[in-house]
Amino acid sequence: MAGKKVLVVDDDVKTVELVKLYLNRDGYKVLTAYDGVEALRLARESQPDLIVLDLMLPGIDGLKVCRTLRAESEVPIIMLTARTTEQDRLTGLDLGADDYVTKPFSPRELAARVRAVLRRLPEDTLRRGPAEIKHGALTLNFVKYEASLNGQPLNLTPVEFKLLGVMVKEPGRVFSRGQLIEKALGYDFEGFDRTIDVHILNLRRKLENDPAHPGYIKTVYGAGYKFLETADDT
Repeated sequence: MAGKKVLVVDDDVKTVELVKLYLNRDGYKVLTAYDGVEALRLARESQPDLIVLDLMLPGIDGLKVCRTLRAESEVPIIMLTARTTEQDRLTGLDLGADDYVTKPFSPRELAARVRAVLRRLPEDTLRRGPAEIKHGALTLNFVKYEASLNGQPLNLTPVEFKLLGVMVKEPGRVFSRGQLIEKALGYDFEGFDRTIDVHILNLRRKLENDPAHPGYIKTVYGAGYKFLETADDT
């Protein structure tokens, strides 16, 4: 992965330099920005392979930067945040971030997560098999990367679509968090395990009439998650 470009965005100069030091050691070319406006400019002009993005930025905050970038591309985004509540994590991931790292953080762990996110499966992995699957009121189109429920678009993030696609193709099968990471995302870093839980929460908010009593994605305690063979469409 040497030679990959990583854009690091944070308004704290010391944080940027520390992250840059560790990523340079791994052979990445590191671009830096200290506000949201500069982040968007560099992302568009330099086409980085991954972006490390702080949420608290001057000018344009990180959430707006993430929303804008996700509308334009599928560049992987790792969010840096001092916000640690579940809702904050849900908000960031719902905008399309691939992962989040809470401050204060270990630069070594962040570098490991960058390596892991960049170890992606080929983009056509989900396209193997049928171009479209219908399961009750749910439809997934693997060519257009679109999902709908009762004819209404679900507006899934790329990560959410990949996770749901893996499970829908094998309804009834229990997937561990690690298996979902490997099959849907191509990551091999165990630190992502709990991130899967947050993505599943987001999926349930979009899929389920009552997320507390899911009719599509069931938690199998101590094992992982499964897509129900007979979905509750009511």
